[in-house]
Amino acid sequence: MEQTLVIALVGILGIGAQWLAWRTGLPAIVLMLIAGFLAGPVFGIFDPEHAFGELLEPIVAVGVALILFEGGLSLDFRELRHTGGAVARLATIGVILGWLFGALAGIYIAGLAPEVAILFGGILVVTGPTVVIPLLRQSSIKSRPASILKWEAIVNDPTGALCAVIAYEYFRKVAESPGASLFEVVPPLIIAAVIAGLIGYVAALAIAWSFPRGAVPEYLKVPVLLTAVIGVFVISNLIEHEAGLVAVTVMGVALANMNVTSLRSIHPFKENVAVLLVSGIFILLSASLSVEDIRYINWPIAWFLLALLFVVRPATILLSLLGSNIPWNERLLLAWIAPRGIVLVAISGLFALRLSDLGFTDGNLLIGLSFAVVVVTIVAHGFTIDFVAKLLKVKGVTRPGVLLVGSTPWTIALAEQMRELKAPVLVVDASWQRLGLARQKGIEFYHGEILNEATEHNLELAPYQNLVAATENEAYNALVCNEFAHEIGRDSVFQLGESADGDDRHALPSSLRGRALFESGFGVEDVSERQRQGWVFRKTKLSEEFDFDKMQEKLPDAANMLLLVRDNGTIRFFTHAAKPEPRAGDVILSFTPPQTKTAEEKAAKKANKKQGVQQA
Repeated sequence: MEQTLVIALVGILGIGAQWLAWRTGLPAIVLMLIAGFLAGPVFGIFDPEHAFGELLEPIVAVGVALILFEGGLSLDFRELRHTGGAVARLATIGVILGWLFGALAGIYIAGLAPEVAILFGGILVVTGPTVVIPLLRQSSIKSRPASILKWEAIVNDPTGALCAVIAYEYFRKVAESPGASLFEVVPPLIIAAVIAGLIGYVAALAIAWSFPRGAVPEYLKVPVLLTAVIGVFVISNLIEHEAGLVAVTVMGVALANMNVTSLRSIHPFKENVAVLLVSGIFILLSASLSVEDIRYINWPIAWFLLALLFVVRPATILLSLLGSNIPWNERLLLAWIAPRGIVLVAISGLFALRLSDLGFTDGNLLIGLSFAVVVVTIVAHGFTIDFVAKLLKVKGVTRPGVLLVGSTPWTIALAEQMRELKAPVLVVDASWQRLGLARQKGIEFYHGEILNEATEHNLELAPYQNLVAATENEAYNALVCNEFAHEIGRDSVFQLGESADGDDRHALPSSLRGRALFESGFGVEDVSERQRQGWVFRKTKLSEEFDFDKMQEKLPDAANMLLLVRDNGTIRFFTHAAKPEPRAGDVILSFTPPQTKTAEEKAAKKANKKQGVQQA
C-alpha cells in the first residue's frame, strides 16, 4: 500500500476515534488502540513497518518528544503550592519503589529473566501524558488529584526512560567486562541527563529572549519552536540515548514558567499538533503489533498484569505518600489510576532489540508485554475512573455549569435561576462593590479580573462548560469570549448582542464576538432597560402533553427564550443564529415582560368584588 494512503488512513482512524470518543464518552485511547489493532494485525489493511521501514522509529521518537514538550508547557509551578510535596515524593520515592516492585513482579510472577525484569521495571515507572491528560479531560476529577496525575505523568516519562538506560548500560558493561559495578554506569548517565536538561533550559531561555523582542516574526514562531524542540531532542540523544526526553521536558516546563506572553498565541496550534501526534502514533504502534507478539501472553503474564494493577501501583503510591497531607480518598484514587501509553511501547520496542543483541531471549517478549500493559491499564482505568472517583468522593461537579462574567442585576437574576435548576454557576467581576448583590443573594462569586493569568490558577474553571460575558462593555465581552473560545469552545461562549439603538458604524464584527444571546439579539442596554420595566425570568417544564408550541401560546408575545436545560443537565442557549430543538422533559428559561391582567380578568375580578359587597 502506498505511503500516502497509509498516512491518510492513520489520520482518519486516529481522528475518527477521537471524534467517536467525544460523542460517546468512551476513553479515546481505548478506541484508538482498537482501531489500530483492527487495521493492522486483525484485517491486515496496512503494516506501518512495511510502509515506513526504518523511518518508523524516528517518526515515533520525534512525535513522543513533541508530545512531552507540549505536556511540559502545561506545567505551571504555581500548581505545586497544593501538590508539590506529593509530586516530589512520586518523582523520587515513587520512582524507586515502582521500579523495585515492578522488577520483583516481573521476576517472581511473570517469570522473566532478572535482567529483562529489571529493565522493564524501570520502563513501568512511566504513566504518560498521552493517556493521562485525555483521561483527565474526559473525566471530572477534583483539581488536586488531577494536577498530581498530570505532573507525575510528564515528569516520570523521561525518568522511566533513564531508568531503562541505566539498567541496559549496566548489563552491557557486565557482558563486556564481568564484575563491573553500578558506579561505572550511573554517574556518567546522571551527568548526561543533567547536560541534556541544561541544553533544554538554554533553548527555553533563547526562545523566551527572542520571541518578545521581535527577533522572530509571528508567522515563523511556530516553525522555529517546533524545529528547536526537535533539534534539542536530537542533540541530547547524541550525548546519551533517551536523554532527549529529559531535554524537551525541561524545555517545555521552563518555557511555561518564564511568562513569555507571545507563546499564548501558539497554544491552540501546539495543542492541535499534540492531538494529531497522539492519534497517529497510537494507530501506528497498535497496527504494527503482530500475532507473534501476542503469542507470548500466557497465564503468568496475566497474573503479572493483575499484580501491576492491584499490588505494584497501590503499594508504590501509598508508601510514597505516607505522612503527606494528601487525604486518603485522593491517595486511593492515585493508587488506582496509572494508565501507560506511547512512551512505554516505544522504549520497550527499542530495548527489546538491544536485549536480544546481548543474548537475552526474553527481550522479544517486551514488545507484546508492553502492549498488554498499555491495553489492560487503559481499559481498566479508562472505564472505571468515573466510578472510582464517585466512590471515593473526589469527583468534581458533573452537571455542566455557567460562568457569568460581570455582576449586574441581570446576571444575578440569571444566576439565581441557574442555581434553582441545579446547574453550577459562578459570577466573576473585578469590582468588589458590584459583587455586593451576589454576596447578598448567596451566589458563588470570584473577585478578580477574568483575563488575568493568575485567575487560571486560582479558579477552577472545569465545571463551567458555558460562558456568558454580560458586562456593560460590549468590546470587553467580545475580548473575554475570544480568550476563552479555545478552552471552552467557540459554540459555548456567549455575550449579549448589539443594543437596538446602537450605532452600526461602531458595531464589532461577528467574527470577534461570542454567540449572541436571544433570538432577537438583545444587547446589554436592552436587557437592562427591560429589567427596569419589570421583565423577569420564567421557567417552564415541557412534557408530552404540554409541548413547546403550547408553551409559546401561554407566554406573552414579547417573551424571549434564553436557554433550555435537559434532564441530564446539558444546557443549550437560544441564540440569534440558531436555536435548540425543545423536547419533553426540558426546562426552558425565558425572559418575559411582567404579566398584565386581560380586560376579561379585570372585569371578572370587579364583578366578584361587587358581589361580595352585596352579600355583606
